[in-house]
Amino acid sequence: MKAIAVLNSSRRRKLTPQRITAKKSKRNWLKAFTEYLAGECYLAESTIRAYQCDLKYFLQWVGKQTNSHLTLSDLADYVDLLHKRKLARKTLARHIVSMRLFFRYLQLEGIVQNYPAEQLGSQKLWHCIPQVLSSKEVERLLTAPVPGDSYWRRDRALLEMLYATGCRVSEVENLTLHDIHLDDKYCLCTGKGKKQRLVHLGNIAIEAFQEWKEIERTDMVARFGESNFAFLSYRGKKMSQRNIWGLVRKYARRAGITAKICTHTLRHSFATHMMVAGVDLRRVQEILGHASIATTQIYTHVDMSSLKEIHEKFHPRG
Repeated sequence: MKAIAVLNSSRRRKLTPQRITAKKSKRNWLKAFTEYLAGECYLAESTIRAYQCDLKYFLQWVGKQTNSHLTLSDLADYVDLLHKRKLARKTLARHIVSMRLFFRYLQLEGIVQNYPAEQLGSQKLWHCIPQVLSSKEVERLLTAPVPGDSYWRRDRALLEMLYATGCRVSEVENLTLHDIHLDDKYCLCTGKGKKQRLVHLGNIAIEAFQEWKEIERTDMVARFGESNFAFLSYRGKKMSQRNIWGLVRKYARRAGITAKICTHTLRHSFATHMMVAGVDLRRVQEILGHASIATTQIYTHVDMSSLKEIHEKFHPRG
């Protein structure tokens, strides 16, 4: 790995290849950085995995540099390289954030003093309207699992839970039986930064989960042993995000939904439908677990049918 240097107003302190080798190997850098993200930044597992991949790519790029130290200009070249890969805006922004966090970690460890990555401006994400399903499309998706499908009750309960709560897939993945309070109609979700919040459950979601729990889940536990997680795979283990994403894609095709959707689409749809129904923005922020209301404001858009109706009703030449 080539040298990583920092710029200071009075001096430049270099991190030579020999010094970084003496400190940690490339693999150990990744391990230590991962522990920092989990132990001190309290990031979600999925976010940590993404940052790990970003850092691997960054360290590979650093190893190819011929300069004895890295400057802000060098890091700007790295960002330009990411642009040339035609990454999505959010992915590009994440690469920059992960790099800045790594340099911040190096500073906390006393490896560097100032870090040029901090001077890189985060990529401004254009506020694109997320993919949102109509109410009819949601209804077709939620009822797509039918008798004859393997564990169709589980799949229907899972889809209902995603849409009823607006939770992230990682939050639903980690739900335990103790988190779900059917009698009181709420569940306890653990989101980013291990922050917890209470989310209301509707009657349909409650009925679907109760049926899955009493019939299919009971049979599954009898065969594979007890598990504390609310949703289980066909082997009796906790369902992974990949499993859940595959089910959403499967039933979306069956429901005739041609748009490219993912598990987050149900979260987007939940928030948008709440906004269209007139729910206060602050309440939606609280339900979704957004740290900043700026993140929630993207859902202030309305669907095209409502927009057309408003335009025709109020515009002088509508």
